[in-house]
Amino acid sequence: MTVLLAAVVVFLCALLSDRTGTRTAPETDPEPLTGVPSGFFTGSDEAGVRRIAQVQDWLGGDSLTVGHTYLPGDRWSNIEGHPALFGPWARWKAERPGRLFVLNVPLLDRNEAGLPDAEVRAGLRRGADGAYDGHFRTLGERLVAQGLGDAVLVLGWEMNGTTYSHRCRPDPTAWKAYWRRVVGVLREVPGQRFRFDFTPSRGLDAIPWPHCYPGDDVVDIIGMDAYDQPAGLSFEEQVDEEYGLAHQVRFAAAHGKPVSYPEWGLFRNGDDPAYVRGMLGWFAAHRPVYQTVTDYCPHGVWECADNPDSARIVRGALGASGRR
Repeated sequence: MTVLLAAVVVFLCALLSDRTGTRTAPETDPEPLTGVPSGFFTGSDEAGVRRIAQVQDWLGGDSLTVGHTYLPGDRWSNIEGHPALFGPWARWKAERPGRLFVLNVPLLDRNEAGLPDAEVRAGLRRGADGAYDGHFRTLGERLVAQGLGDAVLVLGWEMNGTTYSHRCRPDPTAWKAYWRRVVGVLREVPGQRFRFDFTPSRGLDAIPWPHCYPGDDVVDIIGMDAYDQPAGLSFEEQVDEEYGLAHQVRFAAAHGKPVSYPEWGLFRNGDDPAYVRGMLGWFAAHRPVYQTVTDYCPHGVWECADNPDSARIVRGALGASGRR
């Protein structure tokens, strides 16, 4: 009877796993997350750069090696970037070898203005025809001049949703052609070594994100922004849902690409240690190029006092106490 019971347990455990890794959120705290470049998004300006050091003090040790920020998408002059924005990040990166700079780049101006589909479609088509090449050339040149020519560029993130004007659904063909054109322009900038990160939001949103994939020759990393939502959805369901975490890992493997997680954090389920354990275990299993905690309420664990249980788990996995 004991042997039979053991066999049943093994069989049931096998049903909970597949080749993409562990599918269930562990009930015990994860092991220290070593060897995965990690960061906290704490703001885009110079104060945000300074807060990285404060988070590191909270964690203990020196585990944070990723600096992640966003270009404003309100106007083209801001999408081109400014030394005032890049300077503090360039100094942070230069302070320690091996640090990684990740920059989210809007593909259209008025990016959070709620533009109608017809206007988005027209903008994507103009971009695909080269109307905005000069803006991206200027951006690339400014990054190289600041010593950030090896940045990971997250172009047109969460394109499968409806939040941003650089969304894909109004014209997937034009969106893909536009991405390809932008990558071509940036790769022509002397001195650049950029990597390009294709990052949808997790799950089925306004359009299945694989419909927006522009091609292996213009993508280096396949990312995913993954927050703990909607309410009541478990980590296991986030793994297995259509176009969820498991789909991303399979898709990336099929295309010979590594994965990343530029944004992740708590959201619709409050202080959710099971979700945090699940995500940290996912990173340990799938070894992303980088992962970045979005650290402001309701998502965060350092700035947000509403999430003490999740904060303890993150601190254990990323902090010095978890490495003893």
